[in-house]
Amino acid sequence: MIKLSRLIDAMTEYERGVPHRVGHFLKVHGCAKTIGELENLREDTLFILETAAIVHDIGIKPSLEKYKSSAGKYQEREGGAAAREMLGRLGFEPAVIDRVVFLVEHHHTYTGVDGPDYQILLEADFLVNMREEEMTRPAIEAAYRNVFRTAAGKRFCERLYLT
Repeated sequence: MIKLSRLIDAMTEYERGVPHRVGHFLKVHGCAKTIGELENLREDTLFILETAAIVHDIGIKPSLEKYKSSAGKYQEREGGAAAREMLGRLGFEPAVIDRVVFLVEHHHTYTGVDGPDYQILLEADFLVNMREEEMTRPAIEAAYRNVFRTAAGKRFCERLYLT
C-alpha cells in the first residue's frame, strides 16, 4: 500500500544516517505483517499494526536528545508526539493515528494488552530484538512464556530460537 511505503520513506529520512534503526523497523514491520496475516487480522487492524511497526521506535531519537538514553520508558514517553506529527503530515486518518500513538506509547509495556495489533507488535519487536540484542536462551524462554500469545508468533520464536 502506497501510504505505508510513504511512511517508510519518511522514517528513512527521520532516521537518516542511522541504518541500524532503519533496519530494525523494517524487520519488525516484516514480522508484524506476516504474523498479522497468518493470524487473519482484519484489514483495518493489519493496517494499524503495520503502521505502528514502522514507527514503533520513533521515540528513540528525541529520547537520546532529551535524556541521553533510549530506554523503553523514554521511547514510550517521547514517541507519541513524534508519531502523531509524522502520521498527521502524511494524511493518516485520525482514528488510525490515535491507535498507533497508543501502541507507540506502550510498545515496551507487556501488561494490559488490549488487542491483536498490540500483541503482535510486542511479538514482532521481540523476535527482532532477540537476534539484535543477542538475548540468552533463558531470556528468550521467559519471553516466549510471558509475552508470546499468537500461534504464528510462537512458531517463529520456536523455529528461530528454541530448536
